[in-house]
Amino acid sequence: MMRLETNDLRAALRRLSPKVTGALLHMRRETYRDGAVPAKYKLLTALAVAIALRCEPCIRAYVAMAHKSGVTRRELIEFLEVTIVMQGCPGEEWAVTAYVAYKECESGAPPTESPSCCTH
Repeated sequence: MMRLETNDLRAALRRLSPKVTGALLHMRRETYRDGAVPAKYKLLTALAVAIALRCEPCIRAYVAMAHKSGVTRRELIEFLEVTIVMQGCPGEEWAVTAYVAYKECESGAPPTESPSCCTH
């Protein structure tokens, strides 16, 4: 299935289930805002979970949001180190995916893959 078709289907599902999908979007907006914990650390935590779950669209989405929120390369690397320590080789492979996405954000390059599943 082409990526565009997936995004179209996701949009259709959101129209067909506005209460549930809307609630998910609302939860994301509320969760990933600055509070007692700055938003960028919440996004880095979500990224670590996405790496653990091995969800590439989520990894790319949370990297993009973290970059936009001002996460530095050093902060990203330290969170990626946690994922590597907790998961070993698989964690390292998925950490590389996150690092590539971050490098794309730094360069202003368009993302390799649309991260629409986790954006808000």
